[in-house]
Amino acid sequence: MNKAGVRPRPLRPIGKLLAEDTRRHHRSLILQHLFAEGPASRADLARATGLTRVTVSDLVGALIADGLLGELGSPAENKVGKPPTFVGLLADAAHILALDLSPDDRMTGAVVDLFGHVKARAEMPREGACGEEAVSLAVSLAEQLRETIDRPVLGIGVGTPGVVDGRGVVLDAHNLHWAGVDLTGILRRRLDVPVYVANDANTAVLAEYTFGGTTAADLMLLRIGTGVGAGLVVGGALVQGHGWAAGEIGHVVVDPAGVRCACGKTGCLETVVAVPHLRHGDRPLASVGIVLGEALAPVVASLNLHEVVLAGPPDLLDGELREALDATIRERVMAASAADLVVRMSPLGDDVVLVGAAVLVLSGELGVS
Repeated sequence: MNKAGVRPRPLRPIGKLLAEDTRRHHRSLILQHLFAEGPASRADLARATGLTRVTVSDLVGALIADGLLGELGSPAENKVGKPPTFVGLLADAAHILALDLSPDDRMTGAVVDLFGHVKARAEMPREGACGEEAVSLAVSLAEQLRETIDRPVLGIGVGTPGVVDGRGVVLDAHNLHWAGVDLTGILRRRLDVPVYVANDANTAVLAEYTFGGTTAADLMLLRIGTGVGAGLVVGGALVQGHGWAAGEIGHVVVDPAGVRCACGKTGCLETVVAVPHLRHGDRPLASVGIVLGEALAPVVASLNLHEVVLAGPPDLLDGELREALDATIRERVMAASAADLVVRMSPLGDDVVLVGAAVLVLSGELGVS
């Protein structure tokens, strides 16, 4: 369970996840169930997964031998016959290195356990580092974190600004001056562990869906920081788009007479809603909430989203801005679209990208998210 006592939720698999390796697929079914539901007996696992008891027993034995599962004893209630022995996923069986490269002034990292709990932290000032210098900084941060771990490293997860393709190549990140940077390959070669890299807003929505306690299958997480980006989960699956640029709403023009954006356009949403503009601009927060609501209403209506989640500084977002955003969306969509809509803050706070980066590794290595 996470700190709020809420069970994590697995994402619906996309494409041919683990289908080419039957044993690996069956292994992931067991891990998914234990990850989402908690400890269970071998008989419970067989019923839940549809696998035979012999297959479950064999796989559970292998997972115990690997150190991922442990036998946790029998349930307290008294029943006739021999009580079953429960098995469960061990949170500290392995650790994950998680990096958040989205802050403008620093790069942050954390050691995260298999249940999404942050065990240790580190950060490095960016001091304007861009291009290859920024790549070196990210590698150094990962190496520094690895030195603090006395457990096996399951992998490295990275949330970065910009457009990231399915291979973990950063196609375009304006703020870091990256174009076509194979961050996945660079980190893998330097640290010799599995590496998963994704857009920071996508990692944030994965964290929200998996560990944020939401029951929604259709939600948007809007991450507001130096830039503005959205992550979308629809039908329980992450939406990435044909060019991997789904959620790049920060570069939709909302004020053609506005200021120049880092992307080269004028009046992008990012020039109105990004944190530096909220703190130092002259627009009232309620006015910004209206602009944001006007931009998001078509998305909410088109996808019939259940939740719009804000992640960023609560002092700026959780008040007049959120209230105006909520009201504006409701004014601009039909009643059926707004009936069950929830507009709220993420409970994961500043850790949302770090926890989401860990979800990338959990999904890729264990198939559990």
